Amino acid sequence: MAQTVSLSASPRQASGKGGARQSRFRGKVPAVIYGHGRPTQSLEVEAKALEKALTGIEPASTIIELTVDGKTAKTLIREIQRHPLRPDIIHVDFYEIHATEKVKLKVPVHLVGNPDGVRNAVGVLDQVTREVEIEVLPENIPDRVELDVTALKIGDSLHVRDLTIANAKLLTEADLTIATVVPPRAEEVAAPTAEAATEPAEPELIRKVREGEEGEGEAAAESGGAAGAPAKPEGKGAGGAAPAKGEKADKAEKPKGGKES
Repeated sequence: MAQTVSLSASPRQASGKGGARQSRFRGKVPAVIYGHGRPTQSLEVEAKALEKALTGIEPASTIIELTVDGKTAKTLIREIQRHPLRPDIIHVDFYEIHATEKVKLKVPVHLVGNPDGVRNAVGVLDQVTREVEIEVLPENIPDRVELDVTALKIGDSLHVRDLTIANAKLLTEADLTIATVVPPRAEEVAAPTAEAATEPAEPELIRKVREGEEGEGEAAAESGGAAGAPAKPEGKGAGGAAPAKGEKADKAEKPKGGKES
């Protein structure tokens, strides 16, 4: 059976975004109520009272007895809007229901038990579908639907058709998978390739190139100095070239005992 929660609301005088901001500034949550041909009415609810009422329940499948101006109506919450950065509720839609009219709503699916494939084969239980849509009288609304997964082995699945909901009609597609047990997910670590193992790191390549450049520079210095600079002559000779040792010796020798002829 559905849970029932009581809540009070008051008419909201200013509608639109401006009126909603004023309600939030006063610590209240803007809301609306509609359904069964009644015109949409703007309301506001105490924020703290609303948070307390929604604690520990399934909002979509809980009947809210909403009291406005002394009159109480049974409602369902159709939508809850929350702040994008904070958990604060910023707007609520209430839908009025009648005891004799069926309603369409979504109820959560709760898995029960520890699957055989998880216990004995280290499999992983994966819940694919978390809620189903039903059509039911308000008095028969379940707060949730339970599904026993104890017998599931690896590769087994349960579907919507395996659900049993008393006094309700399932509207969700029967072949839709609800839960399955899959093989254990081993972490794959990529092994380094042979090229990656033998190839030196980039800094080492740069160092080797620089050593080669330095070697070429040293060789150039030994063979005649820096690139583009002429070698410094060691002495004066014909054409500015240094004379060979033999030529120097010949010029230095003079005949003994007479004048040069």
